[in-house]
Amino acid sequence: MKREFITYSEQQTSFLAGQFARLAHKGDIFALHGTLGMGKSVFARAFIQTLTGAKEVPSPTFTLVQGYSAPDFEINHFDLYRLKSPDEVYELGFEDAVYGGVSLIEWPEKAGSWLPHDVFKIEFIPEKEARKIIVSAFSADKIARLEQIG
Repeated sequence: MKREFITYSEQQTSFLAGQFARLAHKGDIFALHGTLGMGKSVFARAFIQTLTGAKEVPSPTFTLVQGYSAPDFEINHFDLYRLKSPDEVYELGFEDAVYGGVSLIEWPEKAGSWLPHDVFKIEFIPEKEARKIIVSAFSADKIARLEQIG
């Protein structure tokens, strides 16, 4: 199932991210696709802030992964842009992170076959003065939650 959302500002993207955060379950993976400057980090930051209340949520561009404690699970924010090979994700504790908590993954295509198939695939696409955000869900559980997003 796919749903499309249009956001015209960072605030609207943040609001959408907050809606997804409130429906997140342990084991969820949010694969954030899009070119530079499309809103992936804005989405991830708002998602994390919604669940943790963190004031500062730096992009893990250089650390590659940053962890946060939420009430019901750990959140791992990955930025895989600088990876040279998909096998490098193993060194980041990727496997434990994606199955043991909630993961937000920027540049998920860099993970290759390490990325599970049952994810929320979120694509950020420029649309004139806005961003089109296309969210795909594949399992019945994720489809049901995607239908709840308004």
